Amino acid sequence: MPAHTVEAGPIALLDLEREHAEAQLAQHFRDRGQPAYRTTQALAWLYERDASGFTGWTDLPVAEREALAARFTLETMTEAAVARSQDGTVKHLWRLRDGELVESVLIPAGARLTLCISSQAGCAMACVFCATGWSGYRRQLTTGEIVGQFLGARRWARAHGLGDLTNIVFMGMGEPLANRAAVMPALTLLNRGCGVGARRITVSTVGVVPGILELAARPEQFRLAVSLHAPDSELRARLVPIERKHPLPDLLAALRTFDAAGGRRITFEYVLIAGLNDDPDHARALATLVREFRAHVNVIPFNPIPGTDWKPPSRARQRAFAAALEAGGVNATVRQARGLDIGAACGQLRAEHALHPPKPYIALTRTRAATPGG
Repeated sequence: MPAHTVEAGPIALLDLEREHAEAQLAQHFRDRGQPAYRTTQALAWLYERDASGFTGWTDLPVAEREALAARFTLETMTEAAVARSQDGTVKHLWRLRDGELVESVLIPAGARLTLCISSQAGCAMACVFCATGWSGYRRQLTTGEIVGQFLGARRWARAHGLGDLTNIVFMGMGEPLANRAAVMPALTLLNRGCGVGARRITVSTVGVVPGILELAARPEQFRLAVSLHAPDSELRARLVPIERKHPLPDLLAALRTFDAAGGRRITFEYVLIAGLNDDPDHARALATLVREFRAHVNVIPFNPIPGTDWKPPSRARQRAFAAALEAGGVNATVRQARGLDIGAACGQLRAEHALHPPKPYIALTRTRAATPGG
């Protein structure tokens, strides 16, 4: 009796590393008796050109486009909403195939056009100042859904006169290093497939230690941004619950490993919330904590979230915090808020769809910085 065979389902091309996608496409075209250059044409459409589906691959015959659509799938992103700020920032809310919503943000700055990209639908990290965390964790994004945000945002940017994307930051919805199965291949695709230099791609984390070590072991010099938000474990655990799983001493040890790999810049992110973590004593303790990494600290005034009464500190207090870091031997920049008129902080556009966002569970009491190691 002949063995029972199961027909394989369509292959998601953007879930594959470039070499694997090339091999699959080459075999497909060989099976159809097509010339080898069809693979080159298909790869150009897949990674470099702006068609949103196979029907737009116009230098291939219609029959070949139809055959591709029968054999493969592409993660096409549907625009659920687009908002453009007066300062040029553009936020996309993308609807995925199952109806989930994720965000990406285009941030123009001179010759740079940075894309802030999401890695999860929602987030399980529960950072108390983050709108994404309030909405809860929904699911991991696939590699194709991550890369699809890049392709969709690039297509929109080119069509609206913003030019090509120059930088990518994994600072959108979700914790990238909690979705390493999809994020690590996506890094490879964005770098080797889409041609974005590794030093122009930054992965942001709240401190997932195994992920930092995995990133350190890679040969590419991807950049790392670490969300600290507090200079000591006690305060940080109230703001960033993962501190309880990966406490500061373990995080610092992982960062030393990453730093020792060479050529990979570390940036520290620190959200300033008035009356909570914005005291100059916090800044001095923070400088002591991070000085060894010769890193840069981005001081980020809290971006208001609907449903909270939290506020950023005054401009004077922001400057005082940065000045205390500089006096402690650490380079610091107070990051200017972008896209306030469109809710461009991660999770905000999606949060507008929630009728009753939960209240934060941290009391806004002033806490003085603890001495590191004390």
